[in-house]
This record gives sequence, structure tokens and C-alpha cells, in this order.
Amino acid sequence: MSAERAGRGAAIAAAAAYALLWGGSTAYLYATGGDWSTGVFVALIFGVGLGGIAWLLTRGANAPRIEVKRPALESGSIIVYLTLYAVLFLGFGMTWAREVLPEGQQQELLVLALKLGVHIVLPAILLVLLGAKLAPIAQLGLSGRKFWRTLIVLGLIILALVCVITPSLKLLSAIPPTFDTMIWAVPLGFIWITLEAGACEEFLFRGVLQTRLTAWFNSAWAGVIVTSLIFGLAHTPGLFMRGGPGVDGWSTDPLQVVAHTIAVLSPIGLTFGLIYARTKSLLLVILLHGLVDVLPNLAEFVGIWR
Repeated sequence: MSAERAGRGAAIAAAAAYALLWGGSTAYLYATGGDWSTGVFVALIFGVGLGGIAWLLTRGANAPRIEVKRPALESGSIIVYLTLYAVLFLGFGMTWAREVLPEGQQQELLVLALKLGVHIVLPAILLVLLGAKLAPIAQLGLSGRKFWRTLIVLGLIILALVCVITPSLKLLSAIPPTFDTMIWAVPLGFIWITLEAGACEEFLFRGVLQTRLTAWFNSAWAGVIVTSLIFGLAHTPGLFMRGGPGVDGWSTDPLQVVAHTIAVLSPIGLTFGLIYARTKSLLLVILLHGLVDVLPNLAEFVGIWR
């Protein structure tokens, strides 16, 4: 079987498996009284809607293929790392970080340092030990990749959606959002959340994992799909162990938590994965990820740093 044919087969198998897992997860949430509607909404808006727009915006992007010397070994090593990461860091490490210091600026600095270390520094060291090069996965892609039009158009759409479907503006109105506050809080809050969420998650999942899986399966689509599933599932231990009543997706039923991460989080991973696959611009997906999270977290950021 040719490598190209094997790649097409991997893409078809990955798509079929994803459809079954997403559909089964949504059905399980519905059958057990969980929040199934959010998964459908996110899949339609962030998966199909934004994914389709991203596809159009990135048409014609001239991005080089990222070569991986030993895709099976590197993919397996990263998956083992992610398994340890999900349990030890998201489950226990973050709990320790939130308890060792009282809520406030010092705790936030500790959490940021830990996230940068676990999401970026340690995976980078692992790749170097495996003989991989870091430069190809950290491309800026400012020219020839449809960077600016994708960032501006998709960024504005994301901000508009977040304003409409989340209580971000209501939370901000309680500050209240004076000019003196917003003039420093908006840019600094964006930089903070882009580092904490965007840079950390996109480097690990898109830059490190997706590039390895794409080479292993010889299929960009299979790499995107499998990475999005792992992206969702990796949040399960932290959500189950550190969540509680009132936290979206938390449940005393661990299968409900697994179903939530697949139904709600993986479609977002599909869109980011698609953008990275077509542009190979890590900076682009980092900035877009920051735009998704900045408004929902801005009120809390102001409360901590004001």
C-alpha cells in the first residue's frame, strides 16, 4: 500500500472514529441528564461554522511540510508524556498550586510559571532528546500563510461570538469597567491569557503533538482529528478532580466528564488544528486562542491585579 493511500485510509478511519465518539458522547450526556446541548452548539458554531470560515480564509496558504524523523517513536513518547501530564499536572499539580499559596497575584504567577514549564519547556526538552528540531514547529508564518486576514477576520468573529454567548460583558460591568481600568487591563489581560492558555496549549497540542501524529499517519486530517480528541480528553482528570458544582462539565460520573470533554472541547480543537495544519503558523493559533479566552477571564484578571 502506498504512503498516500495509507494516509487517506487513516484520515477516513479517524473521521469515522471521531463521528462515533462525538455522537456517542453527546448521546450519553442526553441519556444521563448531562448538558448535551452545549456540545451540539459548540460543534455547530465553533466546529462547523468557524472551521468553515477558517478553511476559506486559509485557502492558498503556502506552508511547508514539517518533517519528523521518527514519527512513531516521537508520537508515542508525546502521548506518554500527555498521559502523565493529564493526571499528575492537571489532576494533582494544579491542585497543589492552588493550595500552596492564597488566591492572589503570587498564586497566579506560580500557576503561569508551572504551565509554561509543563506545556512548553519540558516537551521541548523531550523533543530535543529525541533528536527533533524545534524551529519548524515555532514558525511565525507572517507572510504567504494568509496570516493577517485569518487573524483579523476570524479574531473579530470570535470576539463577537464570545460577547454574545458568554456572560463576559455582564461580569465586566460589575467591575465597573472604567477607562482608567480598561486602558491597562485589556492589553495586559490579553497578553497574560495568551501566554497562559494560548501559548501553552497550542505549543503542546498543535506544535508538538499534531505535527508528530500528522507524520505518523501521513495525513494532515488524521493528525488534526486525533489531536483534537486527545486535546479534549487531556482535560478530563483536571475537570473531574478539581471541578465541582457550578463548573461546566463537572460531574460525579466520570463518564459524563469524559463525554463532556469530547463533545464540547474537541470541536474547538478541530478548528485550531485545521488552521495550524494549513498555515503552520504557531503564532496565529496562539493569538486566536487568546482571543477566545480573554473576555471570559478579563473580569477575574482585573480583580486580581487591580
